[in-house]
Amino acid sequence: MRKFALFIVIFILIASYIMLAPVYQFYSHGGKVPMPAWGYVTIPADSPSFSQVEDDRYAQAAENATSILEAHRQTINSPGISAAVAIDGKLVWAGGAGWADIEADKPVSRQTQFRIGSTSKALTSTLLARLVQENTLGLDTPLATMHVGNLNPNWRNITPRQLASHMAGVPHYGESTEWAGLYRFMTINTRYENVLDAVHLFDDSDLLFAPSEDFSYSSLGTVLLSAVMQEAGNAPYQQLMQTQVFAPLGMEHTYPEPPIGEATADMARFYWRSDESKPVVRPWRNVDLSHRLAGGGFISTPSDLVKLGQGFLNNEFISAEVRKQFWTVQRLNNGEENEQKYALGWRVPTYEYGEGIGELMIANHGGVSRGSQSWLMVIPQYKMAVAVNINTKTDTFWDFGSVSTELARFFIKAQQQSQSQ
Repeated sequence: MRKFALFIVIFILIASYIMLAPVYQFYSHGGKVPMPAWGYVTIPADSPSFSQVEDDRYAQAAENATSILEAHRQTINSPGISAAVAIDGKLVWAGGAGWADIEADKPVSRQTQFRIGSTSKALTSTLLARLVQENTLGLDTPLATMHVGNLNPNWRNITPRQLASHMAGVPHYGESTEWAGLYRFMTINTRYENVLDAVHLFDDSDLLFAPSEDFSYSSLGTVLLSAVMQEAGNAPYQQLMQTQVFAPLGMEHTYPEPPIGEATADMARFYWRSDESKPVVRPWRNVDLSHRLAGGGFISTPSDLVKLGQGFLNNEFISAEVRKQFWTVQRLNNGEENEQKYALGWRVPTYEYGEGIGELMIANHGGVSRGSQSWLMVIPQYKMAVAVNINTKTDTFWDFGSVSTELARFFIKAQQQSQSQ
């Protein structure tokens, strides 16, 4: 009897550890509980860099960009940083500095793949635009007409437009009222090959508000949108992304992050740090982000991301009429623009770029993932796309993303100079 009782105690302890350890890791990586004191590495002071110029007209801009990129990497204490610029349908420069993997002594290269977090939403938006363009799916078609829309009675009147603009009322990760799903969002170690399986993690959750009554950013809403597109397109979401977006645009280094333990040869290692003022980091725990694929689970390179940006500017890929719809700020039922100037899978604010450039509309989407940050912006006036990625996180997103404005200025000035000659 004592042996049996001891067995039960040991079993409970092991089961508790298996279930609770990932939860502790979730909170420790969020700074809520202490992180273990071991496992840290120092970012080497000497940093390799690379710069590939594809158009000689931008050689000086590329030189300036490479210098500022390395300086920015040091300022934010990121192991690695990578960027790319494309203009008028062509890649003109790609550059980077630092380390893709410190322990393996592996420098960042043009092929280094990063987790792109919510920049995945711009990718998903591109698929939606393609499906809308070919009349496979209507932006204002109620989900009640589809199987997925009937998984939750509250979803029946939601439309793809509302999902793509975060105005559907679908909760974000921590707002879900489905406890089993909430646990999975913290452990992040389960593989979901079918996006519909990921939808089942939150299909019993309540809406935060009636559709279009308010705005609330929700990656789960984008996951639901991917299931809608999968049903409308009559093919797996991943297959639709490949055939409709990645293959036509030549995005050969962009796809869902592989399962745990199956990282690609070009995939960066991702890092956590407790103090971004110090060059000390530790590898991020292993995670599986397939539950959030459409809203935050892809890996890519800056060179691939600017191809996506250029694709959105290409009338043969996405018509001017559809592009206008997708880059128009969506309005609530009361007629007001949503608070984030969110369109359909893109934010579309205006930025002041200073003397000689002025105010520009920038279609963009940032991304924050486990040990990684991403930024993609498209400047229609100059037919330009800029992408930047790092393999750690800053406390304030724009501490990382601000370098993109400097990069854009260099290449806009070079473009202006070239056109004036």
